Amino acid sequence: MNRVARIQQLAVDRDLDAVLVTPGADLRYLTGYAAKPLERLTCLVVRRTGDPVLVAPELEVAAARAAGTDLEIAAWSETDDPFALVASLLPGARAIALDDQMWASRVLGLRDAMPEARQTLAGPLIGELRMRKDAAEIAALREAGEAIDRVHLRVSEWLRPGRSEREVGRDIAAAIVEEGHAQVDFVIVGSGPNGASPHHEVSDRVIRTGDPVVVDIGGTTAAGYCSDCTRNYVVGDEPPAAYLEAYAVLEAAQAAQRSAAGPGMPAEEVDRIGRAVITEAGYGDLFIHRTGHGIGTETHEEPYIVTGNTRLLEPGMAFSIEPGIYHEGQFGARIEDIVVCTDDGIEVLNTTDRGLVRLPA
Repeated sequence: MNRVARIQQLAVDRDLDAVLVTPGADLRYLTGYAAKPLERLTCLVVRRTGDPVLVAPELEVAAARAAGTDLEIAAWSETDDPFALVASLLPGARAIALDDQMWASRVLGLRDAMPEARQTLAGPLIGELRMRKDAAEIAALREAGEAIDRVHLRVSEWLRPGRSEREVGRDIAAAIVEEGHAQVDFVIVGSGPNGASPHHEVSDRVIRTGDPVVVDIGGTTAAGYCSDCTRNYVVGDEPPAAYLEAYAVLEAAQAAQRSAAGPGMPAEEVDRIGRAVITEAGYGDLFIHRTGHGIGTETHEEPYIVTGNTRLLEPGMAFSIEPGIYHEGQFGARIEDIVVCTDDGIEVLNTTDRGLVRLPA
């Protein structure tokens, strides 16, 4: 059963008249069509009964066909009302599910066109499929992991004292594409005190000898799957002793999490294991985020590895393990690998050195 057919069956199971999906990761996942998020409405209409239909502007029909979709396409012209077109495909609809990232203008347009239809989120349906990767998806994630590892292996080409974070980040971004990604999703180069901001990205701060530097990078491959990996560097002189002590704790915490994670474990337990190591060493209040997030056609998706998530890990679930310690105004560090749950443990998709990488000045 293909993905759209599985969503149709879930709609029947949840007593929904339709699932509506606009451009974004969900649409690409279901159809292979990476539609542009234009002001003109494109919407996959998965009906409880009957064949699915892709509602699309006339000028986008060729692109949809070029993407390989064999769905029926209901095209609309510039003077048509696309929301009325969607409504015409769902006469008498009482309950519809909308993709979680649908623009508010779309949500309201559909509400006006179908005022009797109760709107709910489609995320719980589509997410149930997306979080369990099949063999082809795992292969695509493995390829993405290998590509981002190759970038980390080249960081010594660009990271040195006297260069700004922005300059280093620009070179890393170019390498992300060179090494096999179709696009750059993010580049974090947090040097010295900037490393204490988990999502710092880059600034004009000039890197100094002995600065610890957090490098967290990721992109999306042509297959549509994401990479995400964090490693830590120092150039020239040794970093402060306090940093080295914290880093040793972080290494132990992440290693404990990787060793323990596997099928049947609650997602929150992976977080608890690492957090316990960090807390026992006296850094608990400096670990300020969850342990990880799922990854696939988006960098952040289900399952989230966080306290309160009791979902049991299953084979095929892909997620990050990335504990961190952040000392505001001084330094920060984070070690991140993407892993896939297997029948008896995990496969770690990032294999570069997790220790502090020392580079010559």
